[in-house]
Amino acid sequence: MKTIVRQSYIDKIERYLGKDTIIILAGQRRIGKSYILRMFRDKISEDENANIIFIDKEKKEFDNIVTYRDLNNFIDAKRNRSKLNFILIDEIQDIKEFEKSVRSYYEEPDIEIIVTGSNSKMLSSDLSTLIGGRYKEIYVQALSYEEFMLFHQLPDSDDTLSQYIQFGGLPGLLKMGLDEQDSREYQMDVYHTVLLKDVIMRNQIRNVPFIENLVRFLADNAGKIISANSIAKYMKSQGESITSTAIINYTKALCDAYLIHRVNRYDIHGKKLFENNDKFYFEDNGLRNSLAGGSREGDIEKVIENIVYNHLVRLGYKVTVGQLHAGEIDFVCTKPEGHRVYVQASYIIADESTREREFGNLQTIKDNYPKYVISMTPLVSRQDSDGITHLSLRRFLREGLSVD
Repeated sequence: MKTIVRQSYIDKIERYLGKDTIIILAGQRRIGKSYILRMFRDKISEDENANIIFIDKEKKEFDNIVTYRDLNNFIDAKRNRSKLNFILIDEIQDIKEFEKSVRSYYEEPDIEIIVTGSNSKMLSSDLSTLIGGRYKEIYVQALSYEEFMLFHQLPDSDDTLSQYIQFGGLPGLLKMGLDEQDSREYQMDVYHTVLLKDVIMRNQIRNVPFIENLVRFLADNAGKIISANSIAKYMKSQGESITSTAIINYTKALCDAYLIHRVNRYDIHGKKLFENNDKFYFEDNGLRNSLAGGSREGDIEKVIENIVYNHLVRLGYKVTVGQLHAGEIDFVCTKPEGHRVYVQASYIIADESTREREFGNLQTIKDNYPKYVISMTPLVSRQDSDGITHLSLRRFLREGLSVD
């Protein structure tokens, strides 16, 4: 099988080498972190001055590395002080008190540390305190549309986009092929692994049936504004009594595992964040589709919104949901330098009422930041109307926004 390099992530790793910084590849399990780490390992193995210390905690040969003391002993035995030592650890959160080892080695002049993790708790206050914030998190996402085409050797076409919408971007689908039954079985295997290892076991959750129902509820309601109270009321109607506090804790555990992402609402006129009633999106739209079941005809709007959200994050934006007095903007997107764009995601702008809903809310925003509608409307590549740019979903996924 041809080796496919996710070069953008390799470039990000290399950008932070030599800066006394621990590099952490963070993201959902089976999203490609291990693959990227191995790609980096293979690249530096060509350098005769590099000594590679590689640990994969998902392989049985490393089962004896359980605590930070075990990790220290392993590193010390493999270290070569006459070379630059690259400590590469896959799924480091499975090593108890790993942060103590990281603190011991990361400032050594002959050591670079690059690790992966599938739970954001690994970036807890304990780690920050021990190493003084000297780490760089590189968030690894599911395959982009362009990566999906590259992995599966598909042309840029409406049919390929339909497959991306349906199957999503788990890299492991390359081995399965884009077969409906095989891909769904694989996606559900990934889901159960994430749920068991990074949610249930890590958080010692006992009410397993509830959290499984919760994930399916979030899959059915991706992109909708919901609150812990509304979920509790729905669950009560289904015969499940649970508190809002428990729901908040469960959704946080799911977010910590990168399975879902919580997106806050932002008051555009008042310029403040609301503290409740958020939206939730899935890291991988294919996995979300497997959980929701059925075909995409009935929920295509949700899937498109999920895909647009993830790609906006991939473009480097911090994304919130825009709240107006008389409506909603799907996404308010900002970058650290203060740049902002507004984005509406839609399926097809087929009539005047749909156009008014998608374009009208954007027209009520009186500032001069760029405004976009992204849809699958046939024959639309790019159109500008009253200061609003209408982009096709395919073009957006290939080229981003014109301001990027």
